[in-house]
Amino acid sequence: MRDEIQAPEPIGLLREARGLLELPRLLLESPRLARQPKGRGQPVLVLPGFGAGDASTAVLRAYVRYLGYRPRGWGLGRNTGDVPVLLERVLAQLERIAAEERQSVALIGWSLGGVLAREAARERPAAARQVITLGSPVVGGPKYTAAAGFYRRQGIDLDAIEAEVEARNRQPFTTPVTAIYSRSDGVVAWRACIDPYAAQVEHVEVEATHLGLGFSPRVYEIIAKCLARSEPSIRTRA
Repeated sequence: MRDEIQAPEPIGLLREARGLLELPRLLLESPRLARQPKGRGQPVLVLPGFGAGDASTAVLRAYVRYLGYRPRGWGLGRNTGDVPVLLERVLAQLERIAAEERQSVALIGWSLGGVLAREAARERPAAARQVITLGSPVVGGPKYTAAAGFYRRQGIDLDAIEAEVEARNRQPFTTPVTAIYSRSDGVVAWRACIDPYAAQVEHVEVEATHLGLGFSPRVYEIIAKCLARSEPSIRTRA
């Protein structure tokens, strides 16, 4: 399968502008989205993609809040792509939220944010209720993304990162994952979003650009249903 994965062609980035069309669609479909299953205040941590910050997930978090959950942004500024450093900070957040809420946390990660969400759940399975990824390159790291050139210009060995990703994925990973992907993704190769590692994984294909994944009515519907069917594990006080 690895031989079939190729980073998206540069022309795909031009098509990403279509993702802006998801915003008016979101408004048009708001009555249907309002009827999706509701939560009961469960915590949700939402992680942005490479180069983005909490502003990029504000609309998604507003919808999750409307459904009755308690969404949190990651509060770490821009996603710089430095996974080892960012992962430590996400782990600290995850542990803090789980302790404050006394229950496990659902994680939603867009693009590289989904990679961080998976790794945080791997490291702290008791604190993570489920992971939902949106166009996340779980195979190969940045090697099969439009950011590959950026990493190479920084002198970063993408083959070494791919090998490190493979090594980490040999560690047990049992948290349920919903991997949402699109063949129209102009930033991440869709085949790299297919998760062959998680013990419990559901793949859901949608029609959207990479940018549009964060505003797609269909993606929001999937997220609502996923959050509703996952019951948190309750932590008791020591």
